[in-house]
Amino acid sequence: MATPTTSYDTNALNTYTSQGETGPRKLLIFQTGTLELALPIESVKKITHYTPLQGSGTTAVGLIHVDDREITAIDLHKRLFRVPQPSREERQFLILAKNSIEELFGIVVPETPSLLELPLSQIRRLPESYRHGDTLEIASHVTRVPHNDQLSTIFILDVDRLVPPMGMGDFVF
Repeated sequence: MATPTTSYDTNALNTYTSQGETGPRKLLIFQTGTLELALPIESVKKITHYTPLQGSGTTAVGLIHVDDREITAIDLHKRLFRVPQPSREERQFLILAKNSIEELFGIVVPETPSLLELPLSQIRRLPESYRHGDTLEIASHVTRVPHNDQLSTIFILDVDRLVPPMGMGDFVF
């Protein structure tokens, strides 16, 4: 059975590929399982302490209550590795971000995220063949940065692949 594919052209992608822009880009870096992931800082609204996800538990998507709103939340560990994020005694964090139509969503992360500023020349677009062949189809770009005498690979997430804007077709988690 063929899996339908959808093409996305998002503002998050354009943030990195705009003609004539050469300035540094700020990324919010966080760990999920064995992966280092990032969001463009322009997509991030705030970081807060984690509140438990509500929902069926059968998918990586849940609902969280923040202030006076209900917001879609994503357990990226479950989405990428097919198992829930391991239980932790310590407090977890919630990154509140927005997609291209300003819809808020949350990402549960086990540790405090960090901020990284990189020159545009260090950020590369992922090949489409990789994005269609791996669970990391939610990433649009990649960078490699020195960390403890090694190069660390950081996948930059496409916010519209995490929480697609309405009208972009069916999206299965």
